[in-house]
Amino acid sequence: MADLEKSTAAAPARNAEAQTDIESLPALFGRLSDGVTALLDTKISLLKVEIKEDVNAYVRGAVTIAIGGVIAAVGFAILNVAVALLVTWLLPETLNQFLRVALGFAITGVFYLLIGGIFIITAKNRLAKQDIVPNRSVNELRKDKEWLKKEL
Repeated sequence: MADLEKSTAAAPARNAEAQTDIESLPALFGRLSDGVTALLDTKISLLKVEIKEDVNAYVRGAVTIAIGGVIAAVGFAILNVAVALLVTWLLPETLNQFLRVALGFAITGVFYLLIGGIFIITAKNRLAKQDIVPNRSVNELRKDKEWLKKEL
């Protein structure tokens, strides 16, 4: 009889303990989801920072290309006139004056187009070397994915 009383007294204690575990289980899931949410918010913030850095680099590259284009255009315009007049002076006088001036401008134009093109291609190649994927964020998200798979 004493054993029966002990087992009857122990049963509510076990039930209370099991009930406490069950009640704390939703709390644990809630804390886990809060932690995962905070982690994802942090990762998204990191991704935003990396994207801003990449956009800034592309904007700087685009500005450099634009400046190079403007410089090439201004240089083309000013020096084209001077070189065209020089080439006109160097061409034989047996040619028509109009033809001499036209050849001077054509030769000068090709020269400055080459210089401007080299400048623009150099800047474009620098931009092409920049990786568009935010590698740090992608690696962190992969690690988090693996961690979540192991934990759940």
